[in-house]
Amino acid sequence: MKVDLVEGDLLNQQVDVIVNTWNRNIIPWWLLLPQGVSGAIKRKAGLAPFRELGRMGPIPLGEARLTSPGRLPFKGIIHVAGINMLWRASEKSVRDSVRNSLMLADFEGFHSIAFPLIGAGSGSMKPDRSQTIMLDEFQNLSINMQVILVLYKSTNDRN
Repeated sequence: MKVDLVEGDLLNQQVDVIVNTWNRNIIPWWLLLPQGVSGAIKRKAGLAPFRELGRMGPIPLGEARLTSPGRLPFKGIIHVAGINMLWRASEKSVRDSVRNSLMLADFEGFHSIAFPLIGAGSGSMKPDRSQTIMLDEFQNLSINMQVILVLYKSTNDRN
């Protein structure tokens, strides 16, 4: 598996599918304030992927679900339940989210995938901890796919 680590915006990656860091899908999507990765996806993709996701019901922690990309230029969006009901990520939830996303992408025949940091932000995990866990889990898997781990950097950020 080829893994590239890049700074930038998840929504600007040239891949087949992106990963959305989501929750257990128990609280209706329309009650949640758009923030982080999910908020950016909602603003650009529209509501169709989230309506699809809502019809899928609760998602076990660490599991992944595929929806259409809405207005985004990808073949799909994989939503992972990376945080528990207390909005906390754990090493297990991050590892399971990575593994289940990649297995789903491979099953669906995708050749490239972009991930944000899972569990950072709303999940309260330190970004460097999430990155370390994710990079380790990528190396534990033998799936033939291009993987991009995107460290968010706004185009408005100044050095």
